[in-house]
Amino acid sequence: MVPRPLPPSSLADTLGVLPHLARWLGLAALVALLAGSASAFFLWALDLATATRLAHPWLLALLPLAGFGVGWVYLRYGQQVEAGNNLLIDEIHDPKKQIPLRMVPLVLGGTLVSHLFGASVGREGTAVQMGGALADQLTRAFRLKHEDRRIILMAGISAGFASVFGTPLAGAVFGLEVLALGRLRYDALLPCMLAAILADAVGQAWGVHHTHYAAGAVPALSAWSLGAVLLAGAAFGLTGRLFADLTHGLGGWVKGRIAYPPLRPLLGGCVLALLGWGLGAEAYLGLGIPGIVAAFDQPLVGHEFAAKLGFTVLSLGSGFKGGEVTPLFYIGATLGNGLAPVLHMPFGLMAGLGFVAVFAGAANTPLASTLMALELFGPEVGVYAGLACTVSYLLSGHTGIYRAQRIGQAKHRPAPENIRLGDLPRRP
Repeated sequence: MVPRPLPPSSLADTLGVLPHLARWLGLAALVALLAGSASAFFLWALDLATATRLAHPWLLALLPLAGFGVGWVYLRYGQQVEAGNNLLIDEIHDPKKQIPLRMVPLVLGGTLVSHLFGASVGREGTAVQMGGALADQLTRAFRLKHEDRRIILMAGISAGFASVFGTPLAGAVFGLEVLALGRLRYDALLPCMLAAILADAVGQAWGVHHTHYAAGAVPALSAWSLGAVLLAGAAFGLTGRLFADLTHGLGGWVKGRIAYPPLRPLLGGCVLALLGWGLGAEAYLGLGIPGIVAAFDQPLVGHEFAAKLGFTVLSLGSGFKGGEVTPLFYIGATLGNGLAPVLHMPFGLMAGLGFVAVFAGAANTPLASTLMALELFGPEVGVYAGLACTVSYLLSGHTGIYRAQRIGQAKHRPAPENIRLGDLPRRP
């Protein structure tokens, strides 16, 4: 049977969009208010926790006990929400039940404890989980259907990401792109865009200030500069893949050998504290913002990225709560810094490309990462950032930090469509 062509659009069709716009503007504004306010409080508390740890270095000795405490709380009260970002992604693909509101205080408290006592974790996971969980509370209040619930969860993810980094365009696309490799859902574009823009504005209204980075001079396009960025993009992608594989591998290894969950971060905390003091490596604990800033301004020692990678893999793999993205920014910026003299490229530009491209490969979000580069470093880096993020995405393979991501379209080798990355058979 031949399908009938759609009738031409009429004024009534155009006006019929207005109720849809008004409805999602209202819902997105509520999501933004909730997520933006939560992120603003989180960032304030995170600054306080970091300043306290730096002022009292002895707190690192309590990291094992802090890890045990958070592990016990999650075992007792948080088993339903322990999957974190992966739970949100699974609920968007296959809606089953509302995200428990307890996810918000649990991930907020767990992340702050991690930073207060010195674990090497990030902040994106916390903001995204808070944004998604708070947004999902509107499902029951407004009696949303399954399809609308998917969209409002995506808007919550976008709002959380945008408000914690101050990048509304990247946040909007991140909520669309993070769900599946090679596939975007445009039915959620408007809610995600509105939620991300408004959540960032809410954070600014609360007085949130984000770190500024200067990529410096950007060289004109040439065969050499494009070739250098291609090579660097490959290194960034392989590093993102290594980070994801090591984090999941260590997490699985620890779970297979330590049955009682609170003991995992306790033992991991012992190792982190011993390494931090024994190697004089306190700089690799926490977010590492000073190290990121330094990567844009001056040459650094070559092992910076590897050290941060190791401390973060150990922290996340042993069960400490927090995100992966800011440590990935550190790893990427310092790796780019190290590659700059080898490739005869400016330090600032290469640090900026590594900043976004390692994240693009590890999270499988090249479009959001490119937009982040534009928002953080300016439009001059756009061509280089787009190329580096794309190559990184391709070279990172069918792996990533979010195991609940689906394969919408395989990258460069056949893979089952719609399968979770965590369920994909690994090649020997």
